[in-house]
Amino acid sequence: MADDGATAAAPSEDELRLFAFQVWSYKQGELVSLLIHIGSRLGLFQALRDRGPTGAADLALGTGLDERWLLEWLRAMGAARLLHWGEDDTFTLTPAGAAVLADDEGSLFYAAGAFGPPPDPAYVEDLAGAFRTGRGFPYDRRGPEGAHTTERMLGPWTRLALVPRILPALDGVVERLEHGGEVADIGCGAGVALLALARAFPGSSFRGYDISRHAIERASQLVGESGLSNVELHQAGADALPDEATFDLVLTLDCLHDMTRPEETIGAIRRALKPDGTWLVKDIRCTPDPRGNLVNPMAALMYGFSITSCMSSALSEPGGAGLGTLGLHPELLEMMTARAGFTRFAVHDFDEPANLYYEVRP
Repeated sequence: MADDGATAAAPSEDELRLFAFQVWSYKQGELVSLLIHIGSRLGLFQALRDRGPTGAADLALGTGLDERWLLEWLRAMGAARLLHWGEDDTFTLTPAGAAVLADDEGSLFYAAGAFGPPPDPAYVEDLAGAFRTGRGFPYDRRGPEGAHTTERMLGPWTRLALVPRILPALDGVVERLEHGGEVADIGCGAGVALLALARAFPGSSFRGYDISRHAIERASQLVGESGLSNVELHQAGADALPDEATFDLVLTLDCLHDMTRPEETIGAIRRALKPDGTWLVKDIRCTPDPRGNLVNPMAALMYGFSITSCMSSALSEPGGAGLGTLGLHPELLEMMTARAGFTRFAVHDFDEPANLYYEVRP
């Protein structure tokens, strides 16, 4: 039989070792991810940030936690190169480590909030079943933890960038809100953006919409704790927006690609937006050619988010669009907004690795 090139040559031992290392590195990442979550959950990164080189005994004394367990956790974080491991078995969180792992109030690079506990085995079983049925699951299938993780993952950006950096780039929006405007946040989640805006613009009124019961419950808690009276919450989607032109500003932040029927949402926003209003879209940076997304070193992570969350949500109803995390590229969004009657579309790039911003107007 002639060799048509379809049969690959047997791999060398070096190729096997390298490929096996690559595969096992993902298993290592799974376990390190869990330990980052444990460290964040127990406040260990914050405790290390406030100390110099620290041993397990000192950390146990300061936190009230068990020394032996802390020692193994410290060594794991040292082995993962997330802590500097000194020769005397002391460990140090560097300034860069503090910004990424501990500072959820002042760092745009904070990432520890993205690490949650392992998924419920029953959810994993259902997720495998989705490959057979084609039907995904709404966010509430993940339970309260889904809303909580999203809040911790996206909250730092919202508190630090939305008001001082993003809104001033939009034509006339800050002035409108300073004089009292009407704002809607579609897919508001735990309400972090709403609260940031409501504090910054007390003369404006804010309505949050989300279909997730867990998200709205968390948002209601945060609004109650804030004491703000200019925020109103609705457990509903964009179909609950008023049919008449009402809002000066509408937000959809990292959620349009998750929706089962994004074009219906876009149409509802067009009807509810004033003729001189603005729609701010934040969505994932991606390209029309899926292979073009490989320039992102976190592309595999993004596709993982898609299967476990974004695409699943977007396919949770019959006929869902199923765009997925990397499915709403600028060309597609511009086409969809034009079909809904929008005439102005501008892309803002703030050098965020993951996101682009779109200023859309009637």
